[in-house]
Amino acid sequence: MSFFGARPAAALEPKDIEVPNLPADSISAVAFSPTADILAVASWSNEVRLYEVNPQGQAVGKAAYSHEGPVLDVTWSKDGSKVFSAGADKAARMFDLATMQAQQVAQHDEPIKCVKYFEANGQGMLVTGSWDKTLKYWDLRTPNPVATVQLPERCYALDVCYPLMVVGTAERHIQIFNLTQPTQAFKTLTSPLRWQTRTIACFPDATGYAIGTIEGRVAIQHVDDKAAGSNFTFKCHRKDDPAPSKSSSVYAVNDIQFHPYGTFSTAGSDGTINFWDKESKTRLKTFDAKGGPIASTSFSSSGRIFAYAVTNDWSGGHMSNKPDFINKVYLHPCKDEEVKKRNKK
Repeated sequence: MSFFGARPAAALEPKDIEVPNLPADSISAVAFSPTADILAVASWSNEVRLYEVNPQGQAVGKAAYSHEGPVLDVTWSKDGSKVFSAGADKAARMFDLATMQAQQVAQHDEPIKCVKYFEANGQGMLVTGSWDKTLKYWDLRTPNPVATVQLPERCYALDVCYPLMVVGTAERHIQIFNLTQPTQAFKTLTSPLRWQTRTIACFPDATGYAIGTIEGRVAIQHVDDKAAGSNFTFKCHRKDDPAPSKSSSVYAVNDIQFHPYGTFSTAGSDGTINFWDKESKTRLKTFDAKGGPIASTSFSSSGRIFAYAVTNDWSGGHMSNKPDFINKVYLHPCKDEEVKKRNKK
């Protein structure tokens, strides 16, 4: 069921600023620092590059480091002093902005799809989710994992808003963890959506999460069973085919990100971005990136900047990979009317 009214997509806004000197291959993930306007950009060219956004909104290259294979995810420490990345080289690495040095901090038997940082009792921890069907927790002071958790399938998506962690795997399994007891999922369920999980994002207040799939749908889920009546799903990232066809083309929801205000964005293989308010079930804004799929997005810590990567998201398989494929990252200045919650209907 679609809860959100259709709204035509607007053209790329001229104020959106392009990030220069990107890696040569497709962008896999972007992530803003939680303490400064510094953007980490991970890519299939084995690189992570950092860009500082100046007061004029321009991105300036700050640092770079490499993996031994494509980088699949990137995140930050809580204090913004370190960047963590994970990739197809089966390793996670930590880059220290003070020393400008990178080191390996985690290892799996297969590529690491997801990496997140959290703090428990004042101690920083890293969690990695891999295609080897395990989660591993890492105390960065020691070389070996402090715990390993067996997953029902390969890890495809993972998000943390302490103490909540939600993991999505192949075959539509969803596991929910309370990180005060991190070695045992307190709830295991099948996704309410019928197609493969592509992305997961926890609510900023840790009371629930959003799931996006390859079939243009999003599910809003609450952790507490008593709030299950507030769960709902909706369609997005679909385009009506030309007349006289009565069908529509369906695209993957590649990324979901929550704004500090509690609203959220979705980005899809159709090349469009939507801002939503889940409380009022309202679409706040739609715009078209004009050029290709959106693979990854990130709000700055203040919520004033929204970064999005227009690149090959591999939704068309290797056949969709073309040498001249667009590979861009843009910075969109967010206006309050685009991201503030609306009155409930």
